[in-house]
Amino acid sequence: MRITGIYSFKDGLCYIKDNHPDLLKEVLSVIKSVDASKCKTKISKEKGREGELLYAPKALNKAFKREFSKYKWNNNVRVKCKYSTKFYTQGFSPPSIISRAFREIDYIKGKLGIEVQLGKYAFMVYNVCAKMTIFKNLGKIDSGIEIVPIKTLA
Repeated sequence: MRITGIYSFKDGLCYIKDNHPDLLKEVLSVIKSVDASKCKTKISKEKGREGELLYAPKALNKAFKREFSKYKWNNNVRVKCKYSTKFYTQGFSPPSIISRAFREIDYIKGKLGIEVQLGKYAFMVYNVCAKMTIFKNLGKIDSGIEIVPIKTLA
C-alpha cells in the first residue's frame, strides 16, 4: 500500500516525529509492505456490483497483523472498562456482562497506539477522539495513528 494523504490532528505528526521517530518509520514500512492486491478476494453481493472482486477487510487486517508482528508490536491490547454505578437507581444492578466489558486498540509499542480502520469508517472519530483518549488517560499511549484507506480501495 502507499500513503496518499496525512491528516495531523492537533499537530500529532510533529509530536510523533519528535517523540517516536523510529516507531513512525516502522509504521510507514508496515503500510508500504502490505500488498493490497493480494487482498482483493471478496466477491461483491452489493446490488449493481454483484460478482465484482473487492478488497477483503479481513485479509487486509491479516496482512497488517503479519507486518506489525515483524516489528514486535503488541496486538489487540485490551483494557477493562470501568463503569460507575453512581447514577443507578436504588435496587438496580447491572447485568454481569458489563463486568467483562473491555476496550481494545489494534497495536501498541512504546506509547504509540495504532488503529487500522477498514470498512467501518463511522468509527474513525470514535477511535481518535474517544478510544485513543481513553488509552492515553490510562497511560498506555501518549499518541496515536489511525490508518484508513482512501475511497478507491472501497
